[in-house]
Order: sequence, then C-alpha cells, then structure tokens
Amino acid sequence: MAKEIRLNAFEMNCVGHGTHGLWVHPENTRHRYTELAYWIELARLLERGLFDALFIADVIGTYDVYKGSRDTAVREALQIPNNDPFLVVPAMAAVTEHLAFACTFSTTYEPPFPHARRMSTLDHLTNGRVGWNVVTSYLPNAAANFGLDGMVKHDERYAIADEFMEVCYKLWEGSWEDEAVVRDRERGVYADPAKVHEIAHVGKYFRVLGPHLSEPSPQRTPVIYQAGTSARGREFAARHAEAVFVGGGNVEGVRQSIADIRRQAAALGRDPQHVKMFPSCQIIVGRTRAEADAKRAEIQRLLSVEGMLAHYAGSSGFDLSRYQPEEYLEYRDTDHGQTSARRYTQGKRRTAREVIEAIGKLGDGTLFFTCGTPEEVADTLERWIDETGADGFNLSQHLTPRTFADVIDLLVPELQRRGRYRTSYPPGPYRERLLGPGQARLPTGHPGAVYRRAAAVAVAAALPANALLAREKDATVEEAIAATTAARILIIGTPIYRATYAGQLKCFFDLLPRDALVGTVAGLIATGHGEGHRLAIDHGLRPLVASLGGLAAAHAIYATDAEITDVAALPTAIDDLNDRLADELWRVAAAEATDAAPEISLARS
Repeated sequence: MAKEIRLNAFEMNCVGHGTHGLWVHPENTRHRYTELAYWIELARLLERGLFDALFIADVIGTYDVYKGSRDTAVREALQIPNNDPFLVVPAMAAVTEHLAFACTFSTTYEPPFPHARRMSTLDHLTNGRVGWNVVTSYLPNAAANFGLDGMVKHDERYAIADEFMEVCYKLWEGSWEDEAVVRDRERGVYADPAKVHEIAHVGKYFRVLGPHLSEPSPQRTPVIYQAGTSARGREFAARHAEAVFVGGGNVEGVRQSIADIRRQAAALGRDPQHVKMFPSCQIIVGRTRAEADAKRAEIQRLLSVEGMLAHYAGSSGFDLSRYQPEEYLEYRDTDHGQTSARRYTQGKRRTAREVIEAIGKLGDGTLFFTCGTPEEVADTLERWIDETGADGFNLSQHLTPRTFADVIDLLVPELQRRGRYRTSYPPGPYRERLLGPGQARLPTGHPGAVYRRAAAVAVAAALPANALLAREKDATVEEAIAATTAARILIIGTPIYRATYAGQLKCFFDLLPRDALVGTVAGLIATGHGEGHRLAIDHGLRPLVASLGGLAAAHAIYATDAEITDVAALPTAIDDLNDRLADELWRVAAAEATDAAPEISLARS
C-alpha cells in the first residue's frame, strides 16, 4: 500500500517569512498578520484541506549581518516586525477540531520552567493538538537581546537544549502521576498531594525544584519538532524529535539525511519510524502548465534579491556584500545555522556572483521546489516520498492565501484520487495521528518516557498458583506480566527463606520473556530471619534481574524479623519505603537515559 502523504503549512507571525518582496503583490494579505481574523481564516482553510499541522516559525532577533546593519531587514519586512507565535494558537484551535499547531521556541536564552507550563496550557486548550519546534537560535542580535556579549557556540547551544529537554520531560512526564487529579467533591480534594512530585533538577545550566504547575494534559509532552540538520542537530533530532523538518533540494541528499537520523534513532533504542520526516517544499500549481508558469514568472518578478541576501547572511553567517563578484565562497565553521552555511559552499565551488544569482532565483536546486499542473506536482511529490523515506512536506507560501488555496483546491484532489492523501481526519490527539491509535503519550524508547512515574510491583503471592506454574492461562497473571515488561522501574520485594527468595516470585519471573527487563531499573527489598539471609539479594535477586536484561540499583533495602517491631504500622512503612525507593530509581533511570553516571544513595532501612 502506497504511503499517505502528509502536509504541514510552514508559516510565521510576520509579513516576510521566507520569500521576500512578495508582500507588495495586490492579492497578498500578509500585512494582516496582526489581525486575529487572518489566523482564523488560515486555520479554517488548512483544516478544509486536511493539513496535519500549522508549523509556525519564530526568531528572537533581527537579521543584521548583511552589510553590518538591520536596515535591509526592516525595509524588506524580513521577519521584522514579528509577533509571538503562541498567542494566536488558542483562537485557531477554537474554530478547528483537528488541525494541529507546532510553535517554535528557542532553548538557548529562556528558562524551561515557564515554557513547560506554556506548552501544557496549549495542549489543554487544543485538546492535545500541539507540538513544539525546538530551535537553538542562530542570530547574533538574539544573544544581545538577552544580555550576552556574543552568540553561544553552536554545539554548546545543543548541550543547553539537551538539558532543557530533560527538565521539561521531568515536569511533563514525572511531576504528576496519572492518578494525581482526583476531583473528589465529597472530600473536597482536587489533587492528591502524595502523587504530585518535585523534580529537584540540578544540572550544568538549570536548577529547577518543581513541581510542575499544570496538571497533566492530553499528550503531556507536546509533539517534538526539530529542524537542525548539522551533525549535532541530527544527533539531537535522533534523540528527541518526533517530526523533523529536513532541508535539501535533491532526492539523494534528503534521503541520506533521513536515513542518518533514523539510523541514529535506532541506535539510541528508538523505533526509527517514530521519527517522521518532512522536507521543506515550495509548490506552484496551476490548472495548466501555462498557468503554473505564469504564476512562477509573476512571483519571480517580485522576489527581492536584497531581502533574500539579508536572510541568507543572518542564517548562514556569510555576508555576500563583502565579497568580490568572482571571489569563491569557501565553507568555514560558523555559529550561525550550519545547514545554511553549507548550502552554497559544498560540492561545486561557486563565486559570490553565482551564489547571488542562485539566491534570487526560484528553484535554484538548494531547496525542494516544484511547479506544474496538479498531475505533474503529484508525480514529483510521490517520487520524493517513495525515494527519500519522507512522510510528508512542510509547505511554504509565496502568496497568502493563494499558495495554500491552490494546493488545497487543485493538488489535494489529485493526491486523493491516487490514494495518497487522506479524505478525512482520524480521531485523537496529534501524536496519535503521527504514530497510530492509542499512542497519545511518548512511546517507549523516547528519552522523555523514562520520567513517567509508573512502576510495576509484582505481587506474586496473590496470583493463582496454576497460572504461575504455567498450567493454565489467567488474566491477572497476563496483566502482571504486561505491566512488569512495560515498566521503566520495577520494585521487587520478597521474604528470604533458607537463603533464597520466594518460590512464587521465581515462578512469576520464569514466565517472563528472556529480554523482559531490558531498559528497566529494579529496586530490591527483602526481609529475613537473620542478617546472613541478606546475601540472597546479591546471589539470587541481582542475577535474576540481570538474566532478564535489567539493571538492579546498587543499594538494596533489607530488614530482619527482629527489626520489624510494629506490625500494625508495617503497611504504611512499606508504602513509605516504596515511595523513597521509586524516587531514587527515577534518578537512576534518568541518568541511564542521558548517559550520566547513575547514582543511588538509599540508606539501609
């Protein structure tokens, strides 16, 4: 069955997003970006076209590299003026039911705590239709706007981003348990304090106590977008991203980028198909080839070369106003966007004159551009999807709203006729549309999933004996096996008798698959008649966990019968031990996920 093609609209809350000079066209309505009606109309149009999402870009500085001044950017409306991308989302969500919204936010200059609340709020208000495009900011002016003397180095920006993500995951996934919100009117209890936790994060760049201020939202963690395609950016995408915005103008280059990111994701223990790929794309479509060519010529005539040069200078670090016409551009390390820096400096050598000509031309080959009839454009999109492994496209506008309206009215019906485009929206939150039914939460294997507070506790003694001996099937045993194999942390408690753990426990673990505990951190609790029985932990329980692929925490909890003096208080004491052990185990699990050295400091109890 042919892969379905997904479409995202690539937008920005400004006049001049990516194709500069076109705001002067009499049909272009981009100057209305300050009106709420503009965004409401756009959202309704995209939902009519069954688009997956509206992807809203953002910058937090001006393009002032070209000619050493921001004047060109201001004159051309090159992403200045611009407004906050997040604030228009609730209005669009109110007039749509299915369209998702992915907003851009930089991890480099602002703290994670308020951002986590902002995203949770939007996830609530959109009923699970929100994503976050993670960027690290490439403009020098952005650094100056936040009080820095210069730009943060490229790779350090990604190190900050990794820790920023860790803090957000802890807040979204681990601070509130699934059963924390009870809304018990009779008792007057809205949330259970015992199930709301501080995160107590202390890292190189951030210190955050918590707890998260928002109750769990439909997705908890928004769908994570990422657009960096430098080596460090691809590594970040492989670890965190669920949707990747891929640049490139030819099939083979995009195919290699997609394959590399998915290969790295698999090496990190993720399902590579959980990383959806969306090449950037510019489309001009007409009812006839002549109509399409006329539209292209009209857009080419209005395209501002000065605006495009200023954009390229800010995004790449290459100010072409400083080059002689026949001087060659050579790649150099830059703290700007490395993808942009490589665009005209790898492969065939180009002079400044050649680069300027290419930048000012639609379809210069460095970005995916296609122009033609609905049939011709559909052929091209199908070939790209089938040959690159991509899942869809991020479509930019030339003219608003004509570009998207043409795609929806002319191209979408042709793709539907070929069985390559949906005819209705599937139900559920945004992540379910990407990954499948029942997958509103981060999937197992994603680094954010390890922070969930969902420990499985095996109570083997309460399970039917015949089922434990594999003589018959029993639903409670099957549920216990499923919960145990799915758990990120596992607490195992047992009495020690004659230097070994309980037989029921052995029978239960004998039913598990051989790799059932791969990626699981186990905490061990035991009690016995004397101090000598403690050895059963190291010689029995630890090998048991290891044989199934799990990691047992370094310190275990052991108590002799004589130390248990208050039998009535025992259930409360055990619950307290479990809570303390679980908190420590989450730290170990998180350290394992981030390649940090695991530490556990449980006192013997």
